[in-house]
Amino acid sequence: MIRRHQRELSVALAFAALLGLLAVKAPAFFSAKNLRELLVSNAPVLVAGVGMTLVILARHIDISIGSQFSICGVAAGLLARAGLPMPLVVAATLALGAGLGAINGVLVAGLGLPAIVVTLATMITLREGLRWYQEGELVRGLPAGFQWFGSGQEMGQWLVAGIAFAVLVVFAWGLRYLAAGREVYATGSDPEAARLAGIRPRRVVLAVFVSMGALVGLAALLSAVRLPNVDPKMGDGLELTVIAPVVLGGVAISGGRGTLLGTLLGVALLGTIGSALGFLYAEAHWQKAVQGAVVLAAVALDYLGIERRDAVGTARLSH
Repeated sequence: MIRRHQRELSVALAFAALLGLLAVKAPAFFSAKNLRELLVSNAPVLVAGVGMTLVILARHIDISIGSQFSICGVAAGLLARAGLPMPLVVAATLALGAGLGAINGVLVAGLGLPAIVVTLATMITLREGLRWYQEGELVRGLPAGFQWFGSGQEMGQWLVAGIAFAVLVVFAWGLRYLAAGREVYATGSDPEAARLAGIRPRRVVLAVFVSMGALVGLAALLSAVRLPNVDPKMGDGLELTVIAPVVLGGVAISGGRGTLLGTLLGVALLGTIGSALGFLYAEAHWQKAVQGAVVLAAVALDYLGIERRDAVGTARLSH
């Protein structure tokens, strides 16, 4: 059991050590206001991280997430400004995200194109399309019912955080107890073996990309309602911000292994590091360097793990 969740335990210990350092060096970090802001600011990352976890578990990747995030956020703002009721804004934003995810899913699952190539192309296309349409202008003049879902800042902050954790719990339960969740793991572990077992890997891959798109739409909405205006560049750099905590938490780039608990711990650790840098008087740009190093280290560890398992399997066969 411990060996199975070794990565999650390592991240949890690193998180505890960081909190201990902050307790000694920067006790002001633990003020109620800062902790609440930290929780709310990382809620969209957690929701998007759930979607990224599904995609990576299925042995794929999506680097167009930032462009999808920006488009969904801008669309939500424009729809709200046009006078649509908030429930319709929510539904339309999630549908738009699911549609953008479906484009990637069809190209990857239907045509068999490499996910890294497809999502790189859609990232650039969507980003430039939004830049042409919006011309860099913020979406202003949002109605009062849009910000914090019309619930006021304090209640709205708890609502944003509650939605994020509800998404995490629902998908964690589904991955563990539903047949669809087991199909995601099986497809990521060995698509051919999954097919022989009666699973349709292409359908699973399409489903995880659509699910991710819808979750990105929700994440964009949770981010947009926190601000008085919607910035069309709100998703820039989100790829690394989301992928880093997922792989840090133990979701294998090679697919088929990992948990949403690990994703939660990864988001908590890296999100806390980003906030802690200011309290420790370190330069904020180090956050991106840490995220990049995390992705590189996680990929290296997964590769070494695969090599070790292959060596053990070969040794057993030779005997």
